[in-house]
Amino acid sequence: MAAEIHSRPQSSRPVLLSKIEGHQDAVTAALLIPKEDGVITASEDRTIRVWLKRDSGQYWPSIYHTMASPCSALAYHHHHDSRRVFVGQDNGAVMEFHVSEDFNKMNFIKTYPAHQNRVSAIIFSLATEWVISTGHDKCVSWMCTRSGNMLGRHFFTSWASCLQYDFDTQYAFVGDYSGQITLLKLEQNSCSVITTLKGHEGSIACLWWDPIQRLLFSGASDNSIIMWDIGGRKGRTLLLQGHHDRVQSLCYLQLTRQLVSCSSDGGIAVWNMDVSREEAPQWLESDSCQKCEQPFFWNIKQMWDTKTLGLRQHHCRKCGQAVCGKCSSKRSSYPVMGFEFQVRVCDSCYDSIKDEDRTSLATFHEGKHNISHMSMDIARGLMVTCGTDRVVKIWDMTPVVGCSLATGFAPR
Repeated sequence: MAAEIHSRPQSSRPVLLSKIEGHQDAVTAALLIPKEDGVITASEDRTIRVWLKRDSGQYWPSIYHTMASPCSALAYHHHHDSRRVFVGQDNGAVMEFHVSEDFNKMNFIKTYPAHQNRVSAIIFSLATEWVISTGHDKCVSWMCTRSGNMLGRHFFTSWASCLQYDFDTQYAFVGDYSGQITLLKLEQNSCSVITTLKGHEGSIACLWWDPIQRLLFSGASDNSIIMWDIGGRKGRTLLLQGHHDRVQSLCYLQLTRQLVSCSSDGGIAVWNMDVSREEAPQWLESDSCQKCEQPFFWNIKQMWDTKTLGLRQHHCRKCGQAVCGKCSSKRSSYPVMGFEFQVRVCDSCYDSIKDEDRTSLATFHEGKHNISHMSMDIARGLMVTCGTDRVVKIWDMTPVVGCSLATGFAPR
């Protein structure tokens, strides 16, 4: 296995720099420590660990802290050397710790009774001193880190699975297991629902918010990613389909206009978002094929009148028309609309797609483990992945996303 690790880039693919092993159960979250050769991990084995890179190149645990319940979510805040760690647990509690300057000691600060069930995501806002979290008790909560008091809760109809937050406007984006994303405006003791976004056919697994371009990206168990243009205010959405399994993590690189996504089968994709993409059409409904006018099987009247057997309805992914199987016998990729692998298109759309239109706008790589969580240190071009195989992997992403990624944006 060691032969898999390279010291320097050999081709335009992610380069595996290190593997961290030693957890007794699935690793739920792993975060790179900014400006340090270190990683913080949270695991189902009830441990929070801080791993530092030694002179040998190996990562060793400098902190090994056992919690009362399996660890399900993790947030690390490092602005102005604050080094605050927030850990969500299976029992619904969020615990805050302070890490020493040498990363060899972790002091307990406070417990927040945030949820009645497993915590799924945590974000800390320094400006408001709020710890915002989502959980399997179907709610988002925000608590005051000064007093430890609950400020507000908002309930959903299903498990709240992921969370993003706009620090300037105090908008929270919450994805849930029904496939819906809710945009909330959080106040000191209340909140209001701004809108709900519906587009996925499966539970939302991850969200990423880019406050500069005001783009929201969502990944789901339907294996797809949707880009929601919140700033454009036109309801524009782009569909990205290239994964073969549940999309588990996202990171948008604003400087290079690239989106990095990871799926549970180990797929790592890098999407070029710096191109003019086409919005996928709404699927049209019809009682008969919009090409040959043959009736679909529920169109009893036309079947009777024409003495023909009804056909099954399909949809062309490029034009959205309702068509029969005979009129949509061809398959094609169409990357400009986000279809990186072959999808059903009607015969006329197939003829309109040129060879250059099939040129991929993403690169796909194999992480070689079932990824449940990914995070990036964009300034250094590093990525860390972790999964149910109990392994943490650290990757050099500069061969695929460019070398000079420092954004200059201070963390909140």
